[in-house]
Amino acid sequence: MPNKYRTLINKDANYLAEKLDFNNFFDGFSILITGASGLVGINFLSYFAQLQTLGIKLKITGVINLDSTSLIEDFASVDGINILKGDLTDTKFVNTINKHDLIIHAAGFGQPGKFLANKIPTIQLNTTCTLSLFNLLNKDGRFLYISTSEIYSGNQNLPHKEEYIGTTDPYHPRASYIEAKRAGETICNVYRELGINAASARLSLAYGPGTKLDDQRVINQFIQKAIKTKKISLQDMGEALRTYCYISDAIEIMLNIIYKGEKSVYNVAGDSRTNIADLAKKIGRILQVPVEFPSKPIRKDDAPEDVSSSLKLIKEEFNKNIFIPLDVGLKNTIEWQKIIYEENDKK
Repeated sequence: MPNKYRTLINKDANYLAEKLDFNNFFDGFSILITGASGLVGINFLSYFAQLQTLGIKLKITGVINLDSTSLIEDFASVDGINILKGDLTDTKFVNTINKHDLIIHAAGFGQPGKFLANKIPTIQLNTTCTLSLFNLLNKDGRFLYISTSEIYSGNQNLPHKEEYIGTTDPYHPRASYIEAKRAGETICNVYRELGINAASARLSLAYGPGTKLDDQRVINQFIQKAIKTKKISLQDMGEALRTYCYISDAIEIMLNIIYKGEKSVYNVAGDSRTNIADLAKKIGRILQVPVEFPSKPIRKDDAPEDVSSSLKLIKEEFNKNIFIPLDVGLKNTIEWQKIIYEENDKK
């Protein structure tokens, strides 16, 4: 694998390892990361691999469902890291996995296009799979469930606080994802009532290095269009508001939850607030391509008009007050996207 892959994704891991003062807490841990090839999973894998270079001894197991990538293969060559390929909706496969001190359940379909096309697996990964994974937790172990800000869908009280919940029903177009995540959080909370150290992280609009070639989230779509077509064409006027979270900020917050979180659920979000039109323009300026708006806008009615999560809890409990600016995060993401497109074009 070209060094530039590992160099770029490790930049964020190095930043976190230098910034955090509790790296030694994980010494001796056995860690299971599901969805290890996804944006969240690969960045957790990168952070823990970095700890290995600092002399912190870990046993890390990453679970992937799709074919291995060159980046995953590179991590698999690191001492102490084992990569398993299997279907987490198959309880027989799950039962072959050893018990661990820390389980980070990041498997799932974070992209709307993918969870809408995989509704039954989406439900399974967040319900029966979550139940099965708790059986793999060592006594006094810790469990982090990666939930979503889509939990708040339909709630117009912004920014969304952890005590809020959405207003959508089981017949909403995104119900398979929203209701499955609610069920996953419920499972975690029940185990928490039984004395297990379990928490849910309501992740909102994470982006950055570590995505795959076919990632269709908005930022990645815009970058792909800019690189491939030399322009960014919008389907509507881009009025929807979003608050994006750079991946190293998301990983930092979630590591704090694992280390010292006292609550059952936390928002994991950034402070880079923008509308879709301005986001496209920012990417257009960096890549020096024009942004085009449609004469007849096509608006998807199932996507929220505004996504904004309250940061009050993570600021107070973890003293998290500094976030990677959107412009910086976009430049890193564009650099990453260029690499994966260049490498794909060589095949």
